[in-house]
Amino acid sequence: MLYLNTDHLNRCRQTLESSLEMYQSTEKDSITQEIFRNAIIKGYELTQETVFKLLKKALKVYGHSGKKLDAATAKEILRLAATHSLLTVEEVERWFVYRDNRNSTGQDYGVAFATQTLLLIPGFPEDVDRLARILEEKLGKETDV
Repeated sequence: MLYLNTDHLNRCRQTLESSLEMYQSTEKDSITQEIFRNAIIKGYELTQETVFKLLKKALKVYGHSGKKLDAATAKEILRLAATHSLLTVEEVERWFVYRDNRNSTGQDYGVAFATQTLLLIPGFPEDVDRLARILEEKLGKETDV
């Protein structure tokens, strides 16, 4: 049986939540708030990359080949995850929005992008947490021995 280590994913989620709390508690439009905004965006990106790495590992358990998964788009990975009950249809729809937003980072690191991302962040950690728990329940949790 494959065991997945979700510790890094959980740490990414916690860091993202803490960055959001600190962002919200700083003076509006200050350099400190901008630093936390940047940390949120980078944390958001890292968390998503971690999610997709774990989903690919999980989908291998269900018989999907590594080559096929490496060639699959993020949305295809999400759809496959739903077929194996790793995500619900509603969650997949939210993850599509997260991913579309994430793909925008390459073109736009400006204030408009940051504002849009900050609107998505409050529900994102909850979706990450639920996915981590589902992966642990279905595939077991790797523990340090």
